[in-house]
Amino acid sequence: MDGITGAELIKGLAFLAAGISMGFGAVGPGIGEGFVGGKACESIGKRPDEANLITKTMIIGQAISETTGIYALVVALILIFVV
Repeated sequence: MDGITGAELIKGLAFLAAGISMGFGAVGPGIGEGFVGGKACESIGKRPDEANLITKTMIIGQAISETTGIYALVVALILIFVV
């Protein structure tokens, strides 16, 4: 009777960890970018003459927020291809 070998178990757990990493890693940037976008819309509604500056600041904030998602992607790729 064939069972699961140690290498197969580690590979399966690495795939599971990669999925969990991307799942949790996508939540933070999603919430952060949504919050930044919402506040930018509120600010533009209050001060339409400053829309250009608010938009630039919003894009920088969203780019910084996205870095945690990119780190999660790197961890997931390492788990998939290296382990």
